[in-house]
Amino acid sequence: MTMALDRLDAALLDLLHDEPKVGVLEASRRLGVARGTVQARLDRLERSGVITGSAPTLDPEALGFPVIAFATLEIAQGTGHAAVVEHLTAIPEVLEAHTITGAGDVLVRVVARTNADLQRVINSIVDGRNVLRSSTVIATQTQIALRHQQLVRAAANGSATR
Repeated sequence: MTMALDRLDAALLDLLHDEPKVGVLEASRRLGVARGTVQARLDRLERSGVITGSAPTLDPEALGFPVIAFATLEIAQGTGHAAVVEHLTAIPEVLEAHTITGAGDVLVRVVARTNADLQRVINSIVDGRNVLRSSTVIATQTQIALRHQQLVRAAANGSATR
């Protein structure tokens, strides 16, 4: 479900991004709208799936996992993804997995403590009975971290590029 955002939605999301612990009353004061308006907007943004949670953003490196890698997996055809997803979910270092088009079937973002530890993680991944092969690249430096604010502004302005 796609939700149309307006400038107030964008301003509220910007504020929550910059100060995740801001309360509804303080947000209403800063945005110059009623507390009920802010609460109604938050409820609508959550109901529509724009806001998916309020958990803190964690840094894997600060947790002792400075190595980031992406593995493209080829999986057995005709067996579905459920077994592979179940297997990947059991590996703590697997942060994300996406089915993809192209040469592979699943793209996985993983972290590890060291390059040697990355080999252990990859071995764990390919030990899955439906994982046939993997190809891994190690990220050497993050140029653009995961971000969403530019999408919020584009959605509020009715454009995909601004």
